[in-house]
Amino acid sequence: MRIRLDVAYDGAGFHGWAAQPGLRTVEGELAAALATVLRVPSVALTCAGRTDSGVHARGQVVHADVDARPEDVEPLVRRLNGVLDADVRVRRAVAAPPGFDARFSALWRRYVYRIADEPALVDPLRRGHVLAWPRQLDPSAMNAAAVALVGEHDFASFCRQREGATTIRTLLDLHLARDDDGLLVAHVRADAFCHSMVRSLVGCLLAIGEGRRDEGWAAQVLAATQRDSAVAVAPAHGLTLEEVAYPPDAELGARVAITRTRRG
Repeated sequence: MRIRLDVAYDGAGFHGWAAQPGLRTVEGELAAALATVLRVPSVALTCAGRTDSGVHARGQVVHADVDARPEDVEPLVRRLNGVLDADVRVRRAVAAPPGFDARFSALWRRYVYRIADEPALVDPLRRGHVLAWPRQLDPSAMNAAAVALVGEHDFASFCRQREGATTIRTLLDLHLARDDDGLLVAHVRADAFCHSMVRSLVGCLLAIGEGRRDEGWAAQVLAATQRDSAVAVAPAHGLTLEEVAYPPDAELGARVAITRTRRG
C-alpha cells in the first residue's frame, strides 16, 4: 500500500533532503527509520519538494510504497518518532488515496523566507531560522518589483539548471509583509520550483529592498533567461517549506498527468 507522511524538520543538521552516500540527509534518516520499524531492508521515498542543505520544513509531504496493513499505518507516527532524532518529526501518517503522488499530484508549494532587518529584531534564539540583514529593507519597493515575476515564466535566471530539465514555472504569489514580531517575511508560492529558485528570488529582492538596484531590475533579470552573477542566492537558513496543496482525491490522477507533461 502507499502511505503518506507529513514531515517537519530543522534543516541545520542535514545536507538537504536527497540521500547522499556518507552524508546525513532527511531522506536517508527517514528511509532508515521506516525500514527499521517495518523490518524491511530498504524503503524508497518520494517527496513533494527536495529542499537544499540547511533549508527547513514544516509541511513536507512524502509517500512510500510499503508492505503493510491499513491498521499498521496510524501507529507509524509514534514508532517513527521513537526512532528518529529530534530534529525531524513525522506529524501524520495515513493510507494514501488512489492516484496520490507526493510530487506529481501537488497543486502548489508554499515557502516563507524570514528576515530581521533591524538590530532590535535579531533574536539569537532564532538565528538558525531567520536571516539577520545588516541594512533596513523597503518592503514596498520589493513588492513592486515582485509583481513582474508573478505568473508563468522561464525562470532560468533564478535557477541552477539541470541538463534536459525545463525552468518554466508558474509563480502564483510573491509578496513581503511584516509579521507580528516585525520580521520581514517573504511569502512564495508556485506550482513547482527549480533548484535554488526561491533563494535567488529573495536574493534579487534584497538588493532592491536596500536600494542597490531599482524596482525594474527584477524584470530585467527575468527577461535575460540566464543566470546573473549579480543575483545573490540568499542563505539557506532563512527558508522554510510551509505547505503543499493537493486537489480532491478524485482529481489526483489527472493532476499527475498534467504535471508530468513537459512545459515548453
